[in-house]
Amino acid sequence: MAAAVLWGLFGLGWLVVLVSTFLISHFELFGLAQAWGPAKGAGEVAAPVLRTPFFYRHVRHPLYSGFFLAFWATPQMSAGHLLLAIGVSVYMLIGIFYEERDLISTFGEDYRAYRARAGMLTPKFGRKRA
Repeated sequence: MAAAVLWGLFGLGWLVVLVSTFLISHFELFGLAQAWGPAKGAGEVAAPVLRTPFFYRHVRHPLYSGFFLAFWATPQMSAGHLLLAIGVSVYMLIGIFYEERDLISTFGEDYRAYRARAGMLTPKFGRKRA
């Protein structure tokens, strides 16, 4: 039974990753929109806009949350998998630090307000929204 729950969490993690990429523009995330637009003669890429669809209303980094679930939910944690999960987790936490810094410089007070109301990797509970 426990193994089935862990496999379910593993699958949920990858589903959250996939859905999250499309919520924030899958093609822009991987640089395809930035490369394809000018190649088609569309001109410059539009300025970024702070959007918070679906998962992003409550969690600032659901993409990373999905990766955490996918890497840590395993019915058999081998030494190699543990090393991978630890390494990727540290890498993502460092990445979040730099990404948040860049988002604040891009969106300023709008991102600071969003940061105050949404959790980093899990939803914030117990606070009323303004």
